[in-house]
Order: sequence, then C-alpha cells, then structure tokens
Amino acid sequence: MTGFIRPEARAALWRLREVLAGAATAALGALWVTGGGLLMWVGIPVIVIGVVLIVIGMQRMRFRIAGRGPGVVQIDEGQISYFGPLSGGVVAAAGIERLALDPSASPAHWVLDHDGDTLFIPLTAAGAEALFDVFSTLPGLRMERMLAEMKAPGRHPVVIWERRPLRPEGARLH
Repeated sequence: MTGFIRPEARAALWRLREVLAGAATAALGALWVTGGGLLMWVGIPVIVIGVVLIVIGMQRMRFRIAGRGPGVVQIDEGQISYFGPLSGGVVAAAGIERLALDPSASPAHWVLDHDGDTLFIPLTAAGAEALFDVFSTLPGLRMERMLAEMKAPGRHPVVIWERRPLRPEGARLH
C-alpha cells in the first residue's frame, strides 16, 4: 500500500497537511451552513476555525525548509536540544534572550542567545520545523517578519526578536 502514492507526492501532501485539514474543516462547515437549521449556526464557527487552520498551516509550510542539514533538533518540555556534528547544546525556551537569523552561514542558522551563551541551529537540521511552535510563544514576535527574513537573501545576521532591546527606547538606528 505504500507504493500507491509516489514519494514526491506523499512529501508534498505531508508538507500541506495543516492547510488540507483546514480546507476540510472549512468545507464541512460550509456543508453544514447550506443545510440550514441548527447546523447552520454550528457551521459558521467551523468555517472560521477552518480558515484559521489554513492561515496557520500556510505559515508552518513557509517555515519548513526542504533539505537534510547537519544535526538534529529535539524539543522536550520547553527545552530545545541541538545535536550537531561539530557543536550542540540545550536551551530553555523561556531563557531565550535573542533570536537572530544568520543567512551568511552555510546553511543558514538560527542564533539563539541565552544566559551569555549562543546556540547555532541550521534551518535545515532534522526536526527544525518544531522550532516554529517554540518561536511562536516568544512575546511580541512577528511571525510574518520572521518568515519574510527566512526567504530574503541576506549577507548579515538579522535580529528577529529580543526580550529586552539593547539600545535605549526612543534611540533611532539611522
């Protein structure tokens, strides 16, 4: 049965899994709305939930980077562990002080600063897609900006988020 769908098609469907689930949920809600009666009032919130799932699924899809980079990322009870061929470490998600993206590295890396230490995690590391959930819990992080920086070509590290800005409030950069 595993040979029923080509591996490339299976990988594409797996990458779109949240979007497909949201589309199915919205379609079910639309079916209920057209039926009328009591189900119509249940179908409207189901459509809204489906649309929200589609939006979140699109963000997750953009966060996933194809490829097999060095190392493995594991997330367990609020701790990010990276085990790489040359480096590694463990960071508590609550202890992250700054999140940056370094596109100058090959492959591009997430740079997590915490308690004076720095952890570098390649975007293409196995399990790196789980970082989306951790990053979404950082207060004030703008996900669309982070996703745009991931796709934009760059030569210098870019600070995506920091708990306390290094520059005084009101000080301009330029």
